[in-house]
Amino acid sequence: MTAETASTSRVLPPVDRAPLRRRKWRRAGVQAACVAITLFMALPLVFIALAAFSGRAALNEFPKSLVPSEFAVDTMTSFLAGTGTVPALGNSLLVGCYTVVLSLLFGAPAGYALARHTFRGKDAYQLFVLLVRALPIVVLSVPLATMFLNFGIYDKVVSVTLVHTALAMPTTVLITASIFVSVPTDVEEAARVFGCTKLDAVRRTVLPLALPGLAAASIFTFVLSWNEVLGAAVLTLGHRTLPAQVLASLAESPQAYRFAGGFALVVPALVFIAVMRRYLLNMWGSTLR
Repeated sequence: MTAETASTSRVLPPVDRAPLRRRKWRRAGVQAACVAITLFMALPLVFIALAAFSGRAALNEFPKSLVPSEFAVDTMTSFLAGTGTVPALGNSLLVGCYTVVLSLLFGAPAGYALARHTFRGKDAYQLFVLLVRALPIVVLSVPLATMFLNFGIYDKVVSVTLVHTALAMPTTVLITASIFVSVPTDVEEAARVFGCTKLDAVRRTVLPLALPGLAAASIFTFVLSWNEVLGAAVLTLGHRTLPAQVLASLAESPQAYRFAGGFALVVPALVFIAVMRRYLLNMWGSTLR
């Protein structure tokens, strides 16, 4: 038997499949945990939706079934027909959209300055931006109401918009700063070499690459504005947002009204997130191409 034949007939050592099995079990555990967390977060939303479209008898029955015995739109119809509900829904949409525009209009330049420039007091500035969220809105609501009364803008959409913009600004600044840091400076410098001004270089090169991140920041800002209730409840009386309107009606409302209000609060935010997510994925694809 030659050496070549002996080498080919040699038995290879068995492959240790233990790491592969451990990796497979680890992946299965992560997937199971994700499914469990998703179900834990989705169950309250499903319960609110089923209760909002259940009849009065199905709503009060005990023990409750997973699928209601009857579906009805009377609860949602009475909620939407209630005094001030539709105007409050419109006010919430206006305040949310205005807050997104103002937050990006003022927060994105601040984030760009933090990402691109080094200046004295930069760390102190970042800390000062975060300190805005350190003061709870409950403490600031009464002084803000007094100030808005003096300026003549109390119980207006603009007053709630200003407060929500101030609440969203710290997060917007930090998110946009992290976005602009990820955009290479070489792209902007190349645009300057080809004759673009500083503003044109930012508009033509940096902003298209940062659009997906700016869309994500707008999602967070809109949801924050949509869910905020304490400031809107104190700063408005006749022009309430939807969360403030629901909060003001809880004490005298039946149980069905509360579920309908919860469903009305959740759905528009989910629709906005779904729409923005679609455009977000499209922007990511166009950016990568």
